[in-house]
Amino acid sequence: MTLLITAFAAVISTVVWYKNAPKSQMMVGVLCLMFWGASLMWLVDAVFEYAEIGAEYFAPAPEKMLNDLYLGLSVVALGLIIWVVILLIKDPKGVIKSALFKKKD
Repeated sequence: MTLLITAFAAVISTVVWYKNAPKSQMMVGVLCLMFWGASLMWLVDAVFEYAEIGAEYFAPAPEKMLNDLYLGLSVVALGLIIWVVILLIKDPKGVIKSALFKKKD
């Protein structure tokens, strides 16, 4: 479930990045890399877990699926939070800079 959620997030962020690639001001490429890295991590985890438990991997208990759902959503939320923090620090459009240094008449 975690692999599925992060893979969907990676694909969606890649489509958004590709659509806006020439004028990428929102740094969606960073978000893509985070989600693809997480997807690769969960893929390796799934391969090793399948090697360990075999066919039982494809019939998880409902509790395990729910835990994996929460973990996957948490990973996506944390990735989005990190992306927003990076975006606020880099401030590519200069919005924060202009708000902080606004001249008062």
